[in-house]
Amino acid sequence: MGSGHSHGHTGHLEPTAQSIAARRKANRILAAVLIPLTLLTLAAMAALWPSGNREGLTLANPYAAAPGVTFDTGRIQRVVTESCSPATAQDPQQGSQDGAQNGGGSQCTFAFTEPDKGGNPVKVVINPDIAKSHGVRVGDNIRYLNLSNAQGAAAAQGSPSYIFVDFVRTMPIILLAVLYALVVVAVARWRGLRALIGLVGAYFVLVSFMLPGLVEGKPPLLLALVGSTVIMIGVLYFAHGFSARTSTALLGTIFGLGITALLAAWATDAANLAGVGNHDAATLTNISGSISISGIILCGLIISGLGVLNDVTITQSSAVWELYELAPATSARKLFTSAMRIGRDHIASTVYTIAFAYAGAALPVLIIVMLYDRPLGEALTSAELSEEVIRTLVGSIGLVLAIPVTTLIAVLVVKATGIRTGGQTAVTPDDVDDTGALAAAAAVAGETPTADGALEPPAETRRGRRAAQRG
Repeated sequence: MGSGHSHGHTGHLEPTAQSIAARRKANRILAAVLIPLTLLTLAAMAALWPSGNREGLTLANPYAAAPGVTFDTGRIQRVVTESCSPATAQDPQQGSQDGAQNGGGSQCTFAFTEPDKGGNPVKVVINPDIAKSHGVRVGDNIRYLNLSNAQGAAAAQGSPSYIFVDFVRTMPIILLAVLYALVVVAVARWRGLRALIGLVGAYFVLVSFMLPGLVEGKPPLLLALVGSTVIMIGVLYFAHGFSARTSTALLGTIFGLGITALLAAWATDAANLAGVGNHDAATLTNISGSISISGIILCGLIISGLGVLNDVTITQSSAVWELYELAPATSARKLFTSAMRIGRDHIASTVYTIAFAYAGAALPVLIIVMLYDRPLGEALTSAELSEEVIRTLVGSIGLVLAIPVTTLIAVLVVKATGIRTGGQTAVTPDDVDDTGALAAAAAVAGETPTADGALEPPAETRRGRRAAQRG
């Protein structure tokens, strides 16, 4: 009586020969699928790798300065509103907007700024759009154009010598990045740190492979599929480790990625997404004939769903393992049904996540379209909003279909690697990391996890049962 309980030990059983053989068989099957797929992806990446040749691509740098002109930074000491001089009012960056800003008056906003390089404060002209929409405050760090030593046309008589360019945002962004890293590491610990490092690797693939490939005119669909697959392989295994659970999530992710790519390719052509009316798209079209705006949009549709797709597959795979640990005697059909209940809740929440994320990014466009007072159907299918609508739909379909596929693969793998022997389940190394969480959850409920992953009743109940048996 009570021989199956362990109170001074973790409760794990040594895997039997049968469970080890089953685990190896499942791992061999996963490896037989994933290793050739990885090698094929890496070979395609090597074949598509951009040459780096940008001959013929010329794009004027908006921050290029004329001789004697510099971009300086400083901290605002005082903000005043004064009458604009005739020359200031005629400045190209001031122009006729002063009248619209000041109701026909000639008031301009100036910021007395102490240069970071030292020296006396300088009087910087603040652009009317900045003064009206956001404004500047004492203590703000700004970047401004220094025309005091300009030569030629830049040194026109009566022109303002210091013109606002932008805010300096370095410190707030650094503080947010450090806070984000600390929160992730504090909560997720070593796995969170690995995820952050994996994110750096993902951006390396994006910047060094996918973006230059698009510029050189590589096939956008193949470029997006290969780059996204490489990113997912690296991120998943680096953050979550090499295990059957991670391999299951990777297979589900690749399936969802393939569905998303096919839908994106069809939707881009069927909906004629050409980027018409986009200033940045027009700029890219004019600098090179090899750059395809439709191809860039197609690649963006695929990349935009990577994060959410990875989230749902790894979560669903973990859910199957957790459910199996709690009830190892559950049949495969019932385990799949239970996991899909979790998946349906996840589907509902992630669909909202995608929709609101894109709505937030396109908020200025939404406001403009609303002010046009156009019918809803016409607005949603317009050039301004159709890309965001299709992005939401394509990404949502891919992640929704990835959930049942990931669940099915996870159920098959977990049932193959967890073999019940003599009424107990041999716990595999993949399950060891999660036993602490299971024990903590059981402790809250007043129960104790046994070696097979089931939950024991509280100690009082066990003592009562033993007393009854002795009686």
